[in-house]
Amino acid sequence: MQRTNLNDLAAFLTVARERSFTKAAAKLGISQSSLSHIIRNLESRLGVRLLTRTTRSVSPTEAGERLLNTAGPKLDEVEAEIKSLSDLRETPSGTIRITSTDYGTDVILWPKLMPLLRQYPDVKVEIVTDYGLTDIVAQRFDAGVRPGEQVAKDMIAVRIGPDLRMAVVGAPSYFRSRSVPHSPQDLVQHRCINLRLPTHGGLYAWEFEKGKRELRVRVEGQLTFNGIPQMLNAALCGFGLAYVPEDLVQPHLAKRRLTRVLADWCQPYSGYHLYYPSRRQPSAAFSLVVEALRHRV
Repeated sequence: MQRTNLNDLAAFLTVARERSFTKAAAKLGISQSSLSHIIRNLESRLGVRLLTRTTRSVSPTEAGERLLNTAGPKLDEVEAEIKSLSDLRETPSGTIRITSTDYGTDVILWPKLMPLLRQYPDVKVEIVTDYGLTDIVAQRFDAGVRPGEQVAKDMIAVRIGPDLRMAVVGAPSYFRSRSVPHSPQDLVQHRCINLRLPTHGGLYAWEFEKGKRELRVRVEGQLTFNGIPQMLNAALCGFGLAYVPEDLVQPHLAKRRLTRVLADWCQPYSGYHLYYPSRRQPSAAFSLVVEALRHRV
């Protein structure tokens, strides 16, 4: 059997992970026809079919799944080791890919990364906004940003922000014809602005805590968004109550553009953390990013 080229293996792994020749070709920077040719040659050399192709999808065969699970992690380690050689350069460089929510990006990541990026122009950062609990290993992210409670136990987690607290708010115009809710259960009588989370497969249930009581309330309303800034804007326009981070609404509360309710039911919880695989060999650029984001009291 001819010796298998590592680039061919990498091409197969990209298709198997993306489940798409189109996406894999774009990620690899080659044409779909070239990628198909690479996979056909690889299958021919190995003497087994690695991928099952239909008009709608691509999926690994049993042999392909075995190769994905065995060779995939090893090739990732080789690529990580090669990437870590950038540590030998005097000036840190490279691209760091991070998945985060829009709130985490605007309030924590961007303010802390600006000075770093100005100081190290060869360090590049790609931030992808996503409210799902992205598998950062499968999606080839260097790190993710989520509240501490959402970080998997097998990840290294670095605290990058203070404790958070949510707030239920509405515009004064909204409350002109509606009573103020005194308990979370009262929210079922109100128009609320929902947040859709892809990982949960539905609408986010508002979480409340008071003493030993914990409640999750599924609210109803005219509007649903998949981002916090849009929810806040809708609340400011009087379209209903929104459940958003406290620090975002403080300026609006101070100017009486919003009214806060159920404050005693909104308790602080663990702030945002940067998380990444425990087996990762960090590059100089990644280490700089971690230190720049680290929360210091």
